[in-house]
Amino acid sequence: MALFGEKKDAGPTKEDRPVSAKAGQLNALLGKGSEFEGKLTFEGEVRIDGKFSGQIVTKDTLTIGEGARVTADISAGVIIISGTVEGTIKANQMVELHAPARVKGAIETPAMSMEKGVIFEGTTKMENTKAPPAPGTPAPTK
Repeated sequence: MALFGEKKDAGPTKEDRPVSAKAGQLNALLGKGSEFEGKLTFEGEVRIDGKFSGQIVTKDTLTIGEGARVTADISAGVIIISGTVEGTIKANQMVELHAPARVKGAIETPAMSMEKGVIFEGTTKMENTKAPPAPGTPAPTK
């Protein structure tokens, strides 16, 4: 056994492994005290705890933390809000509003939950885009 000999290959190190988005894994964070203006496009889960203004686009999960202040047009798969949001919100799957959230604007989503204590000023359109047509309604033709 050599003290300073050849290193045996124990497989890829943490630095060598590819980064992948897994369920429940946070891919990016805009922390408290941070401010960003522009367009944010991402895959995986992103959390905003700072200030953001502009546009946010993803098919995945966006979490807006309790201290966050967001002024944006948002399009995402799942949107979880505990902070302050002003703008248009479109979710393909679900919107969750957790106290002490303050939301001002239009929300469009097939499913929504709102806790007691949330302040919401605006409009909501809930429509299940994947629902089968009602009986007696002709099926769309291609």
